[in-house]
Amino acid sequence: MDLSERPAPVKPLDDSERQLSAIFDQAQVGLSLFTLEGRFLRVNGELCRMLGRTREELLELRFQDVTHPDDLAHSLEAIGRLLETGKPESVDKRYLRADGTVVWANSSITRLENGPGLGYSVLAVTVDLTERKHVQDALAESEARFRVLAEASSALIWQLDPHGNGVYFNPRHQVLLGRPVEALLGAGWTEVLHPDEREEGVRSLMTAIAQREIVQLRVRVIFANGDWRWMEAHAAPWFTADGEYAGHVGIGLDIDEAVRAQEELLISNERLKLAIEGSGDGIWDWDLESNRMVYSKRAREILCLSGDEPVDPVAAMKQLVHPDDLSALNAAVNACIKGSAFTMEYRVRCPDAGWRWVMARGTVVARKAHNNMPERMTGTITDIAEKRRSEEIVWEHANFDLLTGLPNRRLFRDRLDHEIKKSQRTGQPLALLFIDLDRFKEANDLLGHTIGDQVLIEAAQRICACVRQSDTVARLGGDEFTVILTELDGGSHVETVAQKINDTLSRPFYLGNEVVYLSASIGITLSPYDAADAENLIRNADQAMYVVKSEGRNHFSYFTPSMQRDAKERLRLISDLRIALGADQLRVHYQPIIDLRDGRVVKAEALLRWQHPHLGMIEPERFISFAEEAGLISEIGDWVFLQAARWAGRWGARLGSPFPISVNKSPVEFVARLNEVNWPAHLTQMGLTGNSVSVEITEGLLLDASPGVSAKLLQYHDAGIKVAIDDFGTGYSSIAYLKKFEVDYLKIDQSFVRDLAASAGDRAIVRSIIAMAHELGLEVIAEGIETREQREFLAEGQCDFGQGFLFSKAVPANEFERLLCGNVSTA
Repeated sequence: MDLSERPAPVKPLDDSERQLSAIFDQAQVGLSLFTLEGRFLRVNGELCRMLGRTREELLELRFQDVTHPDDLAHSLEAIGRLLETGKPESVDKRYLRADGTVVWANSSITRLENGPGLGYSVLAVTVDLTERKHVQDALAESEARFRVLAEASSALIWQLDPHGNGVYFNPRHQVLLGRPVEALLGAGWTEVLHPDEREEGVRSLMTAIAQREIVQLRVRVIFANGDWRWMEAHAAPWFTADGEYAGHVGIGLDIDEAVRAQEELLISNERLKLAIEGSGDGIWDWDLESNRMVYSKRAREILCLSGDEPVDPVAAMKQLVHPDDLSALNAAVNACIKGSAFTMEYRVRCPDAGWRWVMARGTVVARKAHNNMPERMTGTITDIAEKRRSEEIVWEHANFDLLTGLPNRRLFRDRLDHEIKKSQRTGQPLALLFIDLDRFKEANDLLGHTIGDQVLIEAAQRICACVRQSDTVARLGGDEFTVILTELDGGSHVETVAQKINDTLSRPFYLGNEVVYLSASIGITLSPYDAADAENLIRNADQAMYVVKSEGRNHFSYFTPSMQRDAKERLRLISDLRIALGADQLRVHYQPIIDLRDGRVVKAEALLRWQHPHLGMIEPERFISFAEEAGLISEIGDWVFLQAARWAGRWGARLGSPFPISVNKSPVEFVARLNEVNWPAHLTQMGLTGNSVSVEITEGLLLDASPGVSAKLLQYHDAGIKVAIDDFGTGYSSIAYLKKFEVDYLKIDQSFVRDLAASAGDRAIVRSIIAMAHELGLEVIAEGIETREQREFLAEGQCDFGQGFLFSKAVPANEFERLLCGNVSTA
């Protein structure tokens, strides 16, 4: 349809105001109206965006407030000339955004009469030249030309009537097109367009009118010097209050230099290609209209492509890209087509190397002028297989146990959190098992860490063989393992798995020439019955395992609320124990040790008791482990020694010869610390010989032949303090360490003494211990003697000493003194 054939409508009285509103609201350049003093009266959204301020903020300012100080003088001069001559002015200047950054722009100013006797105001048309200046910087060889372009370029503003004839052209038309504004009025707007663009221009404008939208055109326009220059035009239709089409307004930007720069950029692409290829990356170029993609030689090597012919990128993606990555890659490419560059890591198929990780980067480098649809994309491809392998190794180290290959504590916690959420969603319960290998430390210390590591590896394999692939087995550290059993239909499966784990870990571990016998203590808790969060489940399973340990190991136990109460009681006892020594609540009782040959009391063992203010007398078995856990055992141990040394001195003086008292020493007490009591030195200060006190230690301590333990035992030996092995025969026993550490006594554990009458095996063990000790020059003390039959058997077996309820229980010091004076009847 020819716009010139439309009849001209009668222009309403407020038509000019609507025209101005259309210009303000729809223009793609900054528009403002300000007073002669510079106060903004009206601003459009583009100017607000350009200056980084809201409309309300600008209306409170003057144009001087947003002008760069260095450009204020010539801006005021231009306004002065405008007011003096009435001729529009064009000013290249810098504006300041709200955040202080600089906006390079061109402002065309026009004087407007407010009305008869109302003075003037100024209309400014501001074009943002910042991006163009960035292009100047990027193209260093064209810096001078782009500087001239930035200083000379500005916008064309026009208004057409419904017939397509010009009714308003701003003065820049005369400067750029070389034709007076008056000559353009009433003429058809297509006259200044290149013949090849006229038809497309009319069609685009008609579409914009019909759809009431802004149209963007890239066309060539005849300039004053006779050249055809590229312009980017933005035109918007506007309508009367009745909805009638009243014409359109538009602006035009000279982009000729930018188009030429783009052509130069295409030329420089080959140079860039050489640089990228030199870095090891490949290059790809996608012609979207022909749907053909060209790869550089390096890109084909990375993607394992043969030949050098263009390929169909869609078909190539389906053939090359891993199915799990294809959807994400398609989404990234589509987003890039819509306007954003993309970076994507994905896997491609290589015939000889399986799947290879690559990283692609891409961007649209050409779009169609009339609809902004992409015509061409280009980018790079990088081989990141080694980088990915390194990242996977780092991830595995962060999430998996390096020795067993099982998930570590971090990954276990992630999986537990995930399985809890899944359980809550499906309604199916899960079970958490805590597994601790019984007496692993003793075997590890005795046989060496190499054997210990092999035990852990095989234990992990045995546990994994007891569960489903959907379950999780993890190693938390040391000899602690966990199992997460999911999608449970009943408790029988949990018990079956726990029993299988107990059974498989109880089988011997054959490792080279060594055979290791272990067992497992397993604590079990269920979700959601016991707890519904990870922290409580972990605590519950640990408490259940702790109970199994205290009950003799080698079985499993479910968490119960009573365990929670026991745990709280344990914490309360630890808290009370911290003040027990200072509050004079600890007591030392003494149990006599009898010479089995004549029945005389020849020694005593110092045994600790706790007189709790509310719980009464507490035996050491109930709180010694708490003292070790709380770090109190060393202070308490020194206090027991001081008490025992004092009474040993008193009783030795009364008897006329040293009276040795044995003191139990925890392995924890052998760790060097500040303010510890030097036992030999203290005995010397008291005027006592070293044999006034003996030290009872467990077999496990000798297995840890650390320099500190060795030095301490050597110090005791040099001072004459005797060393006794307590509970001998219940752990990993070795004749070698009995000779190495010059042990003086072996104490036969009461578990062997208790069944002497009924068990031939226990009788054989006791005889063997006595015979072995005597062969090594050691003396033997039997614990837990409660019957005459036991005493007689031990005496006949040449056991040296005995202690137990048959003679006396442990009693306070004053009572023991009476017993000592009257001696003990063994009849």
